[in-house]
Parts: sequence; structure tokens; C-alpha cells
Amino acid sequence: MEDPIIQIQDLFNTINHSSWDQIHKIPQSGGDRVYYRIHQGEHSWIATSSLNIKENQTFIYFAQHFKEKGLPVPKVLAVNEQCTCYIQEDVGNTSLLEILEKEGKTEHVFKLFQKSLKSLAALQVNGHQDLDYQKCLTSKIFGNQSIMTDLLYYKYYFLDSLQYPYDKQALMNEFELLSDQLASRDFNYFLFRDFQSRNIMVHNDEVFFIDFQGGMQGGLSYDVASLLWQAKAELSQEWKDQLLAYYIQEVQQLLPSALNAEAFKKQYNGFVLLRLLQVLGAYGFRGLFERKAHFLASIPLGLQNLKNFLATTHLEKETPVFASILNWMVSDEVINRFTPPTANENTPLQITIHSFSYKKGIPVDPTENGGGFVFDMRGILNPGRFDDYKKLSGLDKPVQDFLEQKTKMNVFLNSVWDLVDINVEDYLQRGFANLQINFGCTGGQHRSVFAAEQTARHLRNKYKLKVNLVHTNKENWVK
Repeated sequence: MEDPIIQIQDLFNTINHSSWDQIHKIPQSGGDRVYYRIHQGEHSWIATSSLNIKENQTFIYFAQHFKEKGLPVPKVLAVNEQCTCYIQEDVGNTSLLEILEKEGKTEHVFKLFQKSLKSLAALQVNGHQDLDYQKCLTSKIFGNQSIMTDLLYYKYYFLDSLQYPYDKQALMNEFELLSDQLASRDFNYFLFRDFQSRNIMVHNDEVFFIDFQGGMQGGLSYDVASLLWQAKAELSQEWKDQLLAYYIQEVQQLLPSALNAEAFKKQYNGFVLLRLLQVLGAYGFRGLFERKAHFLASIPLGLQNLKNFLATTHLEKETPVFASILNWMVSDEVINRFTPPTANENTPLQITIHSFSYKKGIPVDPTENGGGFVFDMRGILNPGRFDDYKKLSGLDKPVQDFLEQKTKMNVFLNSVWDLVDINVEDYLQRGFANLQINFGCTGGQHRSVFAAEQTARHLRNKYKLKVNLVHTNKENWVK
């Protein structure tokens, strides 16, 4: 395959006769798509490179259709002949989730959620008009089959891993009942499918939608449920209620006939449950099966989200077996199974993490118990071999992107954390005072620095521990 940078450069020349000042890769969020941000003076564009031609075609068609309807999506400016590369407007690099995490639940953030829901209603209803659903990437309709797929995803990758005894045939019968109810043809318009605050970009206080290529025809309330019950956002019940009421008010103005609010809310509650279960299925697959630490740590949050939902919604009458399973799943017994111990102000355990150069030797542990871990990073491709990264370090974003996207660093670190976490949890329980973790590479500048930084972040986030982080060879870094 031709170098994607060359492809992008040729394509960029068709819309701009001056060469760019800079192009850099944006961290991948999912799939095989690779994103680049192009800079020229005060202007910027987003370029996408992907060999998944069908996915590219779907995104481009949806984007052009929605843009013609005046909806808040990036405009596609150029597409290469093979449809493996395209350039679009840059709608900023700050997501609604990032603003929420930075500002907290302020009035400003609440208004951004309102803007998002108002624009969502327009995308669903106005975007549905004249849309050719034959262009959809996978399913054309979010019906029984899609709903059953999500329920089974949860069953196989999360529920069954808990080894809880239940009547499997009765549960399948109740799953079929639920999918029939949710697959109702009421309120079927465009369904974004992954409408969450990560896919809402905020630029000059206006909202824009990205990553809608998985869309299809389906129930209006699914996307609302996805946004308001996103576990990472942790919206209060008061905000959820107010924002749901706001959305109903906005979408009602766009629909050709009166909205049955009671039927809509019933479908909404069903989709909230489905979305929560699908998320737990993803956490189970990525965490329990692939052993990825981030997803394992997210399981308690997903269970607590489900517990909050069940506190206001009852399923016993129509699905008694499923209801009993869910009530057990949100019990303290299960949540505690996935909840790691955390440090407090009286916890004696101090973690020291070093990055080091093997040329200088392994750091000594002067503490009483000694020991700890030493991890050799030299099996990971060294960014320092390349001129673009030679004078940078593992603290710099281009190096971080390289290690995450071009090497097996993420696989390596997930394995490291599996080992380290066992000792950390044991040391917390036994009142140990010290644990040293060392990451070494050739120069102690790129791989070991990145690994040390990421491990410190992991331990602080998961266990609330105090971490002393030292890059021992910093004064000798190539500059």
C-alpha cells in the first residue's frame, strides 16, 4: 500500500495549492481508521486513512447527506479515487466528555448537553428524510436481530463469566420478549448507534458529531439513552430527568404527529437497560477475556450505573428470571468482587517507579523489604531509532502515539499491570510500606519513560496510591 502521508498530500493538493506546515497523527479511538491533523497557518483539516472502503463510503455518504440538511457534522472536502483516504473539516479536538471532566457539572456543561440533544433530534428526524439506508455499514434496521445480538453479547462475555446458576431457556425466552418490545416500529428514524459524549466535539461553544458511520434506522430513544447513561459521564438523576424532558420537547417540534410520551419513555427505559448491558458485555470481553486493566477497572462503575437504573425501574412482572439475575448482579457481593482496595490518608504503602537505562544499571531499592519489579522494555520497538523521535522522550505526545499505535506496548503494559496489581492489593491488605517498580530500556528516554508514566497513572487511578515517579537518566537524554 502507498504511504498514507503521500496519499493525503496528493489529496490535500486538490483542495489547497500551498503545502501544509505540519501534519501529525491523532491517537486512534477504534477500528482501523488512522486520523491526521493537517496545519497550514491558522487553518487545520482532518485526514482519514483506512483500507475499510465500505466503512469509508458509509461515513462519506452520511456526512454529505447530513451536511446538505444543515446538520452539525464535519464537511467532507475531498476523497481519493480508491476511497481509502478523505479530508474533512476540523471541528476541534475537545470532546464534550473532556469538558465535563474538566469543568464538572456546571451550568455551561448542562447547556452543552442541551445543545447536543437538540442537534441529535434534528439529526434523527431531518437526517432520516431521503436517507438511503441501503448505504448502512452493517444492519439497515436496529430490530430484533440487533437487539438480541447485544443481549447475547452481555450474556456470553459478562454474565456467564460470573458463574451464576440460572434457567438458560427461561432467560432466552425473556430476551426474545424484550427484543420484540424494543424492536417496535414506533419512533423509527435515524439511529446514531454510538451517541456518547466522546463523539460530540465542542468548537467555539457549538457541538459537532463524529463517528456516526455505524448508524441505521431505529428507535429515537436509543441515542438519548446512550448519552444520558454513559457510565464515564456519571450524570445525576436530576440531570438525566431534565435532559430527557428537554429532548422530548425538542423532538416533538420536528415530528409529523404527536409523540406518545408514555410509550416513548417505556422504550427509552428498555434501551437504557440494553445499553448498560452492552457496555458490561464490552467490559467483560476487554477486561475478563482480554485482561485489559482499564476495562477491568470500569466494571464496578458499569455495575453501579445498572444499580442506579434498577432503583427506579422494575422488570419483575414480564421478565422474572432476568430481574432476579440483574438484582443479584448489582449486589454488594458482586460489585465488591470487582472493586479493588484503595488507599487513604493512613495507608503506609508508598510506590516508587523508576525509568532507567540499562547502560547505567538497575536502580537500588534501599527500603527495608526491598524486592519489587524490574521490567525490560527492550523488546518494544525503540522510537529513538527514528529521527522524528530521537530528541523527544516518552513524555512527548508524538512518542506516546508511536508506542501506542506502532508497537505492542499496550499488550506489554496490560500484562505488567496484571502482575503488579496482585502485589499491590496484597501489600495494601498487609500494611506493607514500600514497593519499587522499575522500567528499563537502552537509553532510559522513550519506552521506559512512557511505561513508568502510564503505570503511575494506572496505580493512582485504580488504587488512589501515592506514587513517587523518577526518570533516573533524564540528564543524559538526547536533546
